Formats: sequence, structure tokens, C-alpha cells
Amino acid sequence: DFLGLSTLTLIHDALGQIESTSGTRLVMEDLPLTDTRTFDLFCEGQTLGIFQFESSGMRQILRQAKPRKFEDLIALNALYRPGPIKGGMIDDFINRKHGRVEVRYELEKLRPILEDTYGVMAYQEQVMRVASELAGFTLGEADLLRKAMGKKNPALMQAQREKFVAGATGRGISDKKATRVFDLMEQFAGYGFNKSHSTAYALLAYHTAYLKANYPW
Repeated sequence: DFLGLSTLTLIHDALGQIESTSGTRLVMEDLPLTDTRTFDLFCEGQTLGIFQFESSGMRQILRQAKPRKFEDLIALNALYRPGPIKGGMIDDFINRKHGRVEVRYELEKLRPILEDTYGVMAYQEQVMRVASELAGFTLGEADLLRKAMGKKNPALMQAQREKFVAGATGRGISDKKATRVFDLMEQFAGYGFNKSHSTAYALLAYHTAYLKANYPW
């Protein structure tokens, strides 16, 4: 999507005010994504005026999740939607993040793909990477799988399941494990969000939060 957002005007105007009153010229693209004050603001749920993070429900989630890294903001932005909330995914994410639920991987090969989201399959890109790295799908084939999962067409899904299991077993993964991983992919694919979209939104959220935390006036 190519969006025209008033938030961009807000940031532009704030940067102009900061420079004219303090002489400090900020370049948003150069900001470190590790600012303590900014993450304190997120953890406390003090996010009125923060792009995508100002609803009462999201502020409550922030106080529970206590995000301390940029990847957490991407995940929360992707998961804070009716499907994942109703399916218990956001609670699962928070509990795993804080160590109340053990993070387990069906296969060690899943760790680098799901580590950022504590083993929760939150993004469409994760589903595609699993298909590619476990079953040898090309990225084009993995994208077709993603679309098939979204449409929930039984005949199409059965064909994709057989292709995935055959590809995975051909790479030394047991039939049982391959089937279990596909079941997980199918379960999460209905909720999966586009990570690149969520990342762009999380970056705008971080920029507005940085300005609020460091230049509140």
C-alpha cells in the first residue's frame, strides 16, 4: 500500500519546531531503535498520540507485553487484530515473551524463523519461509501456499499438504513431524499478517513515540 498519512505531516512539523526552538536537527532515519525513554513510554502504555498504538485495548496490551525491542513492536502491531486476539495468540505471545510458557519448536530449523516472535507464527513471511526451508518450495510456490491457506479451499489445501509433506520427508524430516508443522502453518495462516506492512507501521509508531518521549513540548 502507498498511504498518505497525517502522521507524516505531524512528524515533519514537530521536527521543524524542534530545530527552530532548540537548534537540534533530527533525522528520523538515523535514530537508534534502542532508545530507553521511548520503550519506557511503550511499556507504560503512555501512547496517546502514537501512531497505531493509542487505542485503550492496545495500551493495555503494551502494559502486559512490556516491549523492549523494535521486533516486539512489529509483532504487537501484527497481532493486535480480532483474529489473533480471539484465537489467544496475543496472550500466548506475551506469556512466552515473559517466560510463563515455554517456547518450543517442532524442529530446530524453525528456531531462526520464529525466534523473533517467541515461536508464534505471526507473519505471512514466516509461513513462506517454513515452506521454503523445510519442504524446498520456491518463494513463488510458498506464496501460492500462503494464498491457498487464506482461501481455506479444502481440495487446494490437500494438494498443498501432500506437496509439503513430500518435500519435507525428501529432506529427512519424518512424515509425522512434517504433518504436524503443516497443521501449525494452517492454523496460523488464517491470522498471519504481512510483516513488511507491520514493520513500516511500527517504524512510524517508534518515530512518534521517540518525539513524545524526548521532546514532549
